[in-house]
Amino acid sequence: MSLVLVSHSKALAEGLRDMVAQVAGQDVRVAAAGGTADGRLGTNAEAVLDAIRTTLADDDDGVLVLLDLGSAWLSVEMALEDLTDTERARVRVSEAPLVEGAVLAAVQASVGATLAEVAAAAAGAAAMPKAPGGTSPNA
Repeated sequence: MSLVLVSHSKALAEGLRDMVAQVAGQDVRVAAAGGTADGRLGTNAEAVLDAIRTTLADDDDGVLVLLDLGSAWLSVEMALEDLTDTERARVRVSEAPLVEGAVLAAVQASVGATLAEVAAAAAGAAAMPKAPGGTSPNA
C-alpha cells in the first residue's frame, strides 16, 4: 500500500511525507509531489504522475492520492489521464484533509489494510475533532 501526497508547497509535501513515513514504518511507501517544476507554489502534473508511477511500480496493493487544495485536483486529473487502465484501477484519490487523512491512511496501511479500507480511514479524518472533547475554546 502506498500514499502519494500532493501539495502546492514542496516543503509541506516533503515534511508531511517524512512525518507520515515515521507513523507508517517501512511497510508503507510514501511519495511527495509538491510545488511547480520551477520551485514556485502550485502543482505539477508531471511530478504527480511520476510519484504515482513510482509507487505503483513498487507496490501491488495500490496507491491512495491525497491533496491539499481543490485546485490540485487538476494536476491529479491530468496525471490520471496518462496512466494505463490497469494502473488507474489501482489508484484512488481521496477528498480527505491532507494531514489528518495521510496520518490515518498510513496507520491503516501499516497494519495491512486494503486500498478501500485505507481510503475509508482517510475519509474519516474529515470528522475528526482536533480539540479534546471535540469542542473548540472559541465555540
